[in-house]
Amino acid sequence: MEKVLVTGGAGYIGSVLVGELLDLNYEVSVLDNFSYQENSLALHYLNSNFSVINADIRNEDLLKGVLPKFDWIIPLAAIVGAPACNRDPLAAKTINVDSSLTLFKLAPKHARIIMPTTNSAYGTTPTGTITTELSELKPISTYAKHKVEVENALMERGNAVSFRLATVFGMSPRMRLDLLVNDLVNRAIKDKSVVLFEPHFIRNFIHVRDVSRAIVYAMQEWKLFSDQIFNVGLSSANVSKVDLCRRIQRYIPEFVFTEAELAKDPDQRNYWVSNDKIEATGFRCTVDLDAGIQELKKGLINLRNFRYGNV
Repeated sequence: MEKVLVTGGAGYIGSVLVGELLDLNYEVSVLDNFSYQENSLALHYLNSNFSVINADIRNEDLLKGVLPKFDWIIPLAAIVGAPACNRDPLAAKTINVDSSLTLFKLAPKHARIIMPTTNSAYGTTPTGTITTELSELKPISTYAKHKVEVENALMERGNAVSFRLATVFGMSPRMRLDLLVNDLVNRAIKDKSVVLFEPHFIRNFIHVRDVSRAIVYAMQEWKLFSDQIFNVGLSSANVSKVDLCRRIQRYIPEFVFTEAELAKDPDQRNYWVSNDKIEATGFRCTVDLDAGIQELKKGLINLRNFRYGNV
C-alpha cells in the first residue's frame, strides 16, 4: 500500500483530497497545525489507513523523521492568497517558501511530489492573448512571487509536478469564503448586492473536487505528468467578474451588482488561461461553474458560521 503525506491536509483542498485518497486505498497521513481550528477530517479517524501529525510544517527535525517513509507528498500547507500573505509577511515567507524548500531537500529521492502553485503568477496579460504554461510569468503579489520561487525549486528537484491552479470554488468540509466565486455567492445570499472593482478582469476557475481529481489522476498516470508544469482549470470558465455576477443572478435573481473603481485586485489577475496541456493527458473537469454556483447556493444558505476564510 502506497503511503501519501498531505501537508495542510485539513484545509480547503486537503479535506476533500484526503477522503478520495482513502477511498482509493492509499495510506494517508496529514501534517497540519490546525491553525483555523478545523474539524474537517473527523469523518476519517476511524479509518486505520489514516493518521494525523499535529505539527508545524516549519519543524525541520520533525520533517527529517517522517518524510523518508512516504511514496507521495502533496504539499498543501500554505498561507494562501495575497491578502493573507500581506497580513503576515514573515509567516508567508517561512511557510510558503522556506518550509517548501526544506521539504524538497529532505524528501527521499523516490518520493513523488505533486504541488499546487497558482496561475496568478501570470499577472496581467494583453487582451486577446491566451496564457499557456510557456507564457511569461509576471507575478505581482508576494503570494504569487513566492509560488514562482517554489515552483522553480520544485522543478530543479525533479520527480515532481507543479499544478498552476485556477481560482478554486465550491463547498468543502473546511470552507473558505474569501475565494471569488464563494465570496460572491455568499454576498448574493446574505447582502443581496456587491460593488465590483476591475469588473472586466478575467480569470480562470476550477471546482475543489476537480482539483482533488487532478491530483489523483496525476498519481495514477505519473508517466504523463512527471517533471512538468500544468495549468489546471475549467476551460469553460475563463470568466470576467461582471460575467460571473451575471451567472450568479441566474440562480439568485435578487442579487444586484454595481461597478466602481474603488480598489484594485492585489494580484492584478487578468488572463485567459489554456488548459489544453492537461486535457491532452485525458483529464477533464467534471463540475462546471453553474453546478458550482447552485451547490454554493444550497450550502451557504445554511452556513451561519462566519469564522471561515483565511482573511
